[in-house]
Amino acid sequence: FLSIVVARLPPEQQAKARMIGLMGALGFRIALLASLVWIIGLTKPIFTIMDFALSWRDVILGVGGLFLLYKGTLEIHETVEGDHDGDGAGKKTMSFAAAIFQIMMLDIIFSLDSVITAVGMVQNLPVMVTAVVISVIIMMVASGPVAAFIQEHPTTKMLALSFLLLVGVALVADGMHFHIPRGYLYFAIFFSAMVEVLNLMALKRKKRAREAAS
Repeated sequence: FLSIVVARLPPEQQAKARMIGLMGALGFRIALLASLVWIIGLTKPIFTIMDFALSWRDVILGVGGLFLLYKGTLEIHETVEGDHDGDGAGKKTMSFAAAIFQIMMLDIIFSLDSVITAVGMVQNLPVMVTAVVISVIIMMVASGPVAAFIQEHPTTKMLALSFLLLVGVALVADGMHFHIPRGYLYFAIFFSAMVEVLNLMALKRKKRAREAAS
């Protein structure tokens, strides 16, 4: 999501937006870990309708999932429609503030989900903070190459957008207390990624063959 949003910014602003987004993710996660009482309170029901108890966590995950579905669908539509004039003028850009807003919104959603999971698994705050810092550092190192790869291989952008839709469905389902085992999601993502790798290898081999023939 970060790479797709940042790609709509001017090239000179993309690195700055990635850094702000990832630092925001780090800040949100550490702040949430430091507010364990508040985090635990988010899982308490706001109200109950029959057997369905709705909590703030459910609301945030549901809204976040709907946002991902909306954003993913919009990006897929624009990618498929493309530029009818063929001169690149139809490519929509985004303001720096709008990009940061969308990145921060998803930071909040994913930070909340991951921190609630971490609190349930590990009770040692320093361990959780260390894990969060390491994960964000890895994302900082990988975000640039990933963004460049997606821009260089347009078909991978469509695959990434389909992953957004998949994650959006999973978040909405979690918000409705219908948990989709993450192993199924990871397998679907891994399998799709491997198919895309094979496609890229085949395209690269065909390109080399054409160049050799010419």
